[in-house]
This record gives sequence, structure tokens and C-alpha cells, in this order.
Amino acid sequence: MTSPVESCAVAHDAQPFPLGEVPEEVTQESLMNREFSPPRDASSAITWSDGQLIRGGRPHRILAGALHYFRVHPDQWEDRLRRLAAMGANTVDTYVAWNFHERVEGEPRFDGWRDLESFVRLAGEVGLDVYLRPSPYICAEWSNGGLPFWLTGRVSALRTSDREYLAAVDRWYDALIPRIVPLQAAFGGPIVAVQVENEYGSFGSDSAYLEHQRDALRSRGVVELLTTADGTTSDMLRHGSVAGALPTFTFGTGVEIAQELRRTDDALMCSELWGGWFDHWGERHHVRSAESMIGTVDELLAAGGSVSIYMAHGGTNFGLWNGANHDGALQPTITSYDSDAPIGEDGSLNAKFEALRAAFAPFHDGELPERPAPAPVQAAQAVVLHPVVSLRDLVEALPEIGEQTPMPQTFEQLGVEDGIVVYQAQIDVPADATVDVDTLHDRATVFLDDERVGTLERDGVLSLPLPGGARRARLTIVVESLGRINYGPRMGEGKGIMRGVRINGRRYVHGWTHRALPFDAPSVSGSPSASSAPSASSAAGADGVARAAIEVDAPADAWLAFPGGVKGLVWLNGFLLGRYWKVGPQETLYAPAPLWHPGANEIVVLDLDGLGSTVEVRERPEFGPTEEFVGS
Repeated sequence: MTSPVESCAVAHDAQPFPLGEVPEEVTQESLMNREFSPPRDASSAITWSDGQLIRGGRPHRILAGALHYFRVHPDQWEDRLRRLAAMGANTVDTYVAWNFHERVEGEPRFDGWRDLESFVRLAGEVGLDVYLRPSPYICAEWSNGGLPFWLTGRVSALRTSDREYLAAVDRWYDALIPRIVPLQAAFGGPIVAVQVENEYGSFGSDSAYLEHQRDALRSRGVVELLTTADGTTSDMLRHGSVAGALPTFTFGTGVEIAQELRRTDDALMCSELWGGWFDHWGERHHVRSAESMIGTVDELLAAGGSVSIYMAHGGTNFGLWNGANHDGALQPTITSYDSDAPIGEDGSLNAKFEALRAAFAPFHDGELPERPAPAPVQAAQAVVLHPVVSLRDLVEALPEIGEQTPMPQTFEQLGVEDGIVVYQAQIDVPADATVDVDTLHDRATVFLDDERVGTLERDGVLSLPLPGGARRARLTIVVESLGRINYGPRMGEGKGIMRGVRINGRRYVHGWTHRALPFDAPSVSGSPSASSAPSASSAAGADGVARAAIEVDAPADAWLAFPGGVKGLVWLNGFLLGRYWKVGPQETLYAPAPLWHPGANEIVVLDLDGLGSTVEVRERPEFGPTEEFVGS
């Protein structure tokens, strides 16, 4: 029987080259030009046989925790990685979100927050291996499951051997994979495992697609251990596996089932052990007790298995990157991705952290790193929100996109990734008329001239009575995307008004102009200043934009709350933090220290339904009423 210490080999210093460096002939230029083929003697750091992982000739355990670089401010990457190492993990597990890197087709970016190579190198410097999951689809409760909106807007046969889909994936891999090849353990880097596809057995049955994905990695120089990940049913395992890749499992509880399903020679690994769960708007906050989580972890370790805790540190769906599910109705994910993880959204450590540290410690030579100190937190305060402009006045000030079209255009047709699109048309209003939106994705605020008529909800009421008698008026429909579906057969659905607008359910409205709210543009925070006189229709309780200034002595973490607000978007110093919504459960937005500066800090709020009168800085998060999650 192998001792825990013997079964955990950390071998960065045993590799033939210094961290992240490769032989002279293996240059970044040669990789990017596809001129490099891995040396014939290049081999993966980790293999498997006789039911266990092998590294350096000895049994090995992957003790990983999921931490997504795209959900953590880059100035906090090192802090969170060190907390993960202090938890006892020897590996960090991260997806690669394609749409985060290639928001504009043909213009992939790997700088700043998108500097994946820096994150991987930093993990190695901290002493962690990297389990990289770069498959085009990631799920992850992330917008569109990681697929770019411009791709899903034109390709319907997603995650298949469809030629157009594969051509786009290949172009993406040509940009991505050469960057990670030199960072593999075979060349002195920390990457020891790479995932081919993510829970494909829950989605499709195109074996040729899985083979293409495997070969796409190998042909571009990936030599490390390949994996797949699927749920604990024979059907999922059969359709999600591919020859040459280790099948791994995803579950909250299911060690015994996984043991029964795996082939005798396969090492046992849970690549997503759900120690917590995510939240949708309108639900309770999901929690899982430390006792429940560690019971499954201990069972898996006792069975000789490897594990990745999902999530070890969840982070935040900053901006509009949250995904959504659809189970009879749209279920958008909240801004926080805390997931009741061992390392909280702000880096705080809890009982799960301590339980995992104790469980993982025996698998290490020597002492674990000390627990990092808590991060500083801003003192509580409240400041006044000053109304600036109404929603109606705001949208009228936005420039039009393109030319007038007979039918309303979808977000994808307009080239709008997410957020808000404004649809406008002149209509003849008969007496006792209704306006009917055919297939709305996702939520619309309707105006007739200057009068707010009401709100339409996807999968809900899609018809509104129009006020007044017969007349000619301007119809304005402000449509908000609440999150692109990230899982299941409806993934890739478009956003906006999908099939037109009718009067009294019969006559189509033609002649549409479009506007979009540019969430990343300086003009959003360049609206009238807080000292400007608000418009007549702007006041606390009304929809529209408001501003506040928060004075701080030094940057520190904070939690922001908007009491009295109904449904809003929040910018801090021009950075879009995310959403609040009175339906809960989330009550506070995480505002990390790197986004603050000494002195006055600007808060901009756009509330589509009704502004509150204050912004509160709180010293701790409030995620709302809880509900126990056990997993399956």
C-alpha cells in the first residue's frame, strides 16, 4: 500500500528545463508559425495504468482546486493561488473561456486580464501544477458556455463535426495552443493535464467531433495527459469519452458509482467535486456544509482517487459574463460566483478550507504553506445616489446602429454581444390596442412616446395594452439580455426580439431603428455628472442613471449594496461590476481593492425599474436566504 506522501509527487524541479523555458529550437515564433513538432522523446509528466496515475515512476494524486483567471482580478491572481496552495492543493484547475479572449472574430487577445500565460506561469511559481481545460465549450455558468456569440449566431450544429464549427475552433486553437505548449511539464512548465471536451456525454454523440478535438490538441504539440469529464451514468461516459484520454467524473456525491463505471485500468478521478453550488436570480443561496463536502472527498481519497474541488475559489461574474440555464423558464445566474467555496469571493477562508487542508496535508512532504492573512476591508458607510437622467432620456441620447430595417434585428445581427438594445419604430395605434412581442430574449421595458407602458418577460407576459386612443406614436422597446444559456440543448440561442412585433397580435410593425448601450465605452461613465441638474423624470424610485462619490483613504475590498433599488447595473470607476436585482438572493456586489483608488471613487448606477436613494459600503457579503445543496 502506498503512503499518502509517496503518492503525491511534485516534480517541477525535476524537469529538464527551468519553469516555462524550452530548448532553443522551441521558440514562441516557431510555435505560432506551426513550425514546431514536439521532440519524439517528449512525454507526459503523468500517465495512468493499473487503476492509478503515475508520475516519475511513482503513484500520484492530483489534488486540485478550480480557480478561473477570468473571474478574478489579475492583481489578485497570486493571492488566490497562494490561498489554494495553503489549502493543500498541488494543482490549480482552470477553464479557458474562448469568448473572453475573442470577443471580436479574428482578434483574439492574450493581454492584461486575458494573459493566460502569465496566470499559468504564476501558478508554477507558487508551486502548483496546472490542469488546463481549454475545450471550446466550458459550461461553467459562463455566458454561452464560453462560445463566442458571433459563432453561435451563425452556426447551429454546435459541438459537432460541422465544418464551419470546426473551422472556427481550429482557428482559435491555432491562436491558443502554441501559447500553452511551452508551458507544459515536458518543457519545464506547470501544465500536467489538458481536457479534450467538457461533459460532452450530457450533450451529444458525435464521436468524430471528439476525435477531432483530441487530435487538434496532439497535432499542435500538447503531449501531457488528456482527459474528458462526464457525469456518473454509463450513457454519459460512453458518449463523452474518446480513446487516448482519461475519462474523469463530475459529481457532488457519487464515488461508489464512479468506481463501478470506470474501466479497471483507468485511474479514478473526479475532475469536478461539487463542494458548493451556484445561484440563479430569484432562488435561495446554495450552500453545502463542510461535513457533507469533506465526507465525499475523504471517500474519494480512501478509494485511491484524485480530485478537483469545484469551485475552490469561485470569484465573480464581473460585467455581463454570467450565463443562464433554461428549465421551463430562463434562469440567469447571479453576478457572484462565490459558490459557497472554501476560499470565498473576497479570499476569506472558511470551515471547508480547514477541512480540505487537513485532508490534503498527509499527501505532502513537509508542512503546508501558512494561511495568508485576510485582506483589508473598507469601513462601512453610506452615500447619496444623485439621479442624473431617466432611462427614456438616456436611450434617446444613444447613437443609432446601422440603417432602418423592416424587422427588428437580433443582438447577433447587430453585432451586439450582450447588455441592452433599444428598438424604435413609428406606429399607428388603434383604439384599445395591444403590442405583442414574438419570442423575446430576455426582458423588455416598453415606452409609447414618453410614457412607460410596462415590462415584458421572456417565458412570461409578452403582450401589453397601449394607453390612449387612436393616434400615431413612437414605440420604444428596451431589451436586456439577462445571460446567455450555458448548458443544454438551448445553448447558443440568440438575444433580442427574435421574430417581430405585432399590434393586436396581427399586424406587424415595420421600419425599425436600433441603438445599443455601450457597456465598455467611456461614454457610459461620461454621462452628466452628479452635480448636473437631473431631468424632470429622474428621481429616486424612478428608472434611469444615478451617480455617487465614495471617498476612501486607501484601496481595499468592499461590498456594495443598493437599498431601494429594483434592478440595476453598477460601474465602479468605469468598470462594470455586474447586476443587482431585488428578487435576490444576492444583496451585495463584490468590489475588489484593485478597482479603487485613494480619494473620490465614482459609482454609476443604471436601474431599469427604480433607483434607490443611497449606496452602502458594507464590510461583509450578504448572499440572502440559504438552501442546502448536497449534489448528485
